[in-house]
Amino acid sequence: MKHLAILLCALVVMANPGHADELIPDDVVSAMTSADVVILGEIHDNPQHHIIQAEALKAINPSAVVWEMVTEEGAQRLADKAISDPEELARILKWLESGWPPLSMYYPVFQASDAPVYGAMVPRAAARAAMERGAATALGADAARYGLTVPLPKDEQVEREADQLAAHCNAIPETALPQLVAIQRLRDAVLTRAILRAVDDTGGPVAVITGNGHARMDRGIPTFLSRLRPGLKVFVLGQSEDGVIDGEFDAVIDSPSIEREDPCLAFETQN
Repeated sequence: MKHLAILLCALVVMANPGHADELIPDDVVSAMTSADVVILGEIHDNPQHHIIQAEALKAINPSAVVWEMVTEEGAQRLADKAISDPEELARILKWLESGWPPLSMYYPVFQASDAPVYGAMVPRAAARAAMERGAATALGADAARYGLTVPLPKDEQVEREADQLAAHCNAIPETALPQLVAIQRLRDAVLTRAILRAVDDTGGPVAVITGNGHARMDRGIPTFLSRLRPGLKVFVLGQSEDGVIDGEFDAVIDSPSIEREDPCLAFETQN
């Protein structure tokens, strides 16, 4: 894996609000504002990453924003509603039930643009169906178009399964790993489908709020976009913590890590 925070744009950002010209280098702002699609990666529970995303949206002024954290149904409920009350926003999006970090982290991102919201979150029922019957079945008629009917190259499959095992603290059966990889591919495909819809509906530019894993150029959304819509100009921003990030990005902005509980404790208590 490449740690491009030190190769590309290792900008250490202090954990306080600022403006795009303070938080995002000029060359990155310039590249973002000339792109058709700007994918803004994040570590979900790092508040500074969302501050940077908000400033990026202000600079991009997108015609649509695609959210990994919002379902299509949630985006439809949100349409034509003013986002002025965080409690109302949480109710409309059913945020508490979604399992994402507190909406207070994401609220500045919602406020940063009044562009239409496109939902790309895979609902839990669909994720369960993908686990049981496969990702291709869950995506239906679009599965072949998005490449879900074609197995990954063996080396990439092994690498992805190893990543999933490490992400789950080496505490899940190896038999579950192919399913987890398939669900990750499904989420990439659903995000890509929402991006293309947003581009077709609005003409762009389109911004995307998503985790680094979906943003990365070597295996995430950009690989789908390059195959399905090669004419699109795509810019990908990754966000690291303390200089550490996996994957390839056009630029990386680094922020301090946050204090968080050891995620592996949850697996220990289950045993």
